[in-house]
Amino acid sequence: MSIQRFDVGTRLSEMAIHRTGEGGTVYLAGQVAADAGQDMRGQTAQVLAAIDALLARAGTDKRRLLRVEIFITDLADFPALNEVWEAWLPAGEAPPRATVKAALAKPEWKVEMLVTAAL
Repeated sequence: MSIQRFDVGTRLSEMAIHRTGEGGTVYLAGQVAADAGQDMRGQTAQVLAAIDALLARAGTDKRRLLRVEIFITDLADFPALNEVWEAWLPAGEAPPRATVKAALAKPEWKVEMLVTAAL
């Protein structure tokens, strides 16, 4: 068993991989939009692109998602989030998911996603 951390800061790592034998689990920190000036569709697309990039660094992809937690600031944006999510997600590969209304760390952020995936 081993744990590998990526982009380690004083408060968090961007990603951690827990390896067990030939497999393992990838844990991502909450992902938010780099350009928070965009609407929900734009921020969601940015977050999903960041998730794709981190999963690729780990050697896995969105087809191996185990769990996704989504935090949104306004439930009125839920349909826009789902539109982008459904276009991004491969058919038949929907992971367990929860979406909740939450106040995020920066008021301009509309969405944050927390992801767990298999290697």
